[in-house]
Amino acid sequence: MGMEAASQTPSLGGFEQLVLAREIITVEGRSVLSLADQIDSEFCRATSLIIQCNGCVIVSGMGKAGLIGQKIAATMASTGTRSQFLHPAEAVHGDLGRVDQTDIVLMLSQSGETEEITRLLPSLLDMQIPVVAITGHTQSTLARHAQVVLSLGNVQEAGDLALAPTTSTTMMLALGDALALVTSQMRQFRPEDFKRFHPGGSLGRRLTSVDDVMRPLHACRIAHQHKTVREVLVEAGRPGRRSGAILLINDQHMLTGMFTDSELARLLENQRDQELDLPIEQVMTRNPVSVVTGTRVQEAKEILARRKISELPVIDASGQPIGLIDITDVVGLSPLDTILHQESSKTPNRDDTQVSHSGAQEAGNLDAHSLRVVR
Repeated sequence: MGMEAASQTPSLGGFEQLVLAREIITVEGRSVLSLADQIDSEFCRATSLIIQCNGCVIVSGMGKAGLIGQKIAATMASTGTRSQFLHPAEAVHGDLGRVDQTDIVLMLSQSGETEEITRLLPSLLDMQIPVVAITGHTQSTLARHAQVVLSLGNVQEAGDLALAPTTSTTMMLALGDALALVTSQMRQFRPEDFKRFHPGGSLGRRLTSVDDVMRPLHACRIAHQHKTVREVLVEAGRPGRRSGAILLINDQHMLTGMFTDSELARLLENQRDQELDLPIEQVMTRNPVSVVTGTRVQEAKEILARRKISELPVIDASGQPIGLIDITDVVGLSPLDTILHQESSKTPNRDDTQVSHSGAQEAGNLDAHSLRVVR
């Protein structure tokens, strides 16, 4: 019957669809903004309970609120607060064994009268587990059993029927994010800590240190700046896959310059063979762009892309080289690969095919594949 009625309902035109969609988003957006204005000292009491908790924050909710609870638990876990989700229906059938007296419970229910929730509350009370409630009704059963009540206020669900949990769950999510991120900052949670919980994916790559991906010094070509170009080329060889750059140092082992394969090619192309027997310091790129140990890979990638260079030395606090970032090591990570792809689509000229480490160099015509071939 319902399906037949639906099939007879005239479909909304494009304009009507956009108007309705904007109304729904506006209703939810306004409610979230009003929530920001109405949170009070109860929020601080909730964060205090979370910070003082020696166990886990057990997040629980039924239906759509439960789905939001799973996301809140995941956000807390990734930002420094031990947390897990407990399904309220499963809890009364044995999963309460997951809960310890050192834990606290964050319970989500718009009505505060959800049967599975109210059935669970006496057990939590008997176990002396503190409950933080997120609900729209401060006089509900859930609110009366909670130590802290975070009120959503008078919620208007979005849509024509205004029945499906929409605005209320959006507000729950925003409030859960606030709890997670405020407590994370109170714990002085650092990017390094975040990386420990996010070793994979784009987030992990963004937070990775250059020390984790650089070619260590023993795998780099390195030579003294006083030696001739010919001597350096003969002595600075390395077995296996090599970089297109030689790191040059002084008597104090400080990085003073760099000499690349492209600079060698330029000497030969310009018939300056006699300079092969000059000290390499006379033809090297002096004071090359470098990064200090501990720099994030994301920053190194941005330098490579912005300067259009292929090699980036890594130095310690004293200025001595400890490794090298080669463009082929990170070319698959955005945004560098996107920039290189855009540059490779340009029409190359003679200068574009000569890659040096100076500010005027152009590496735009070299994509990831051609760089690997050259190396």
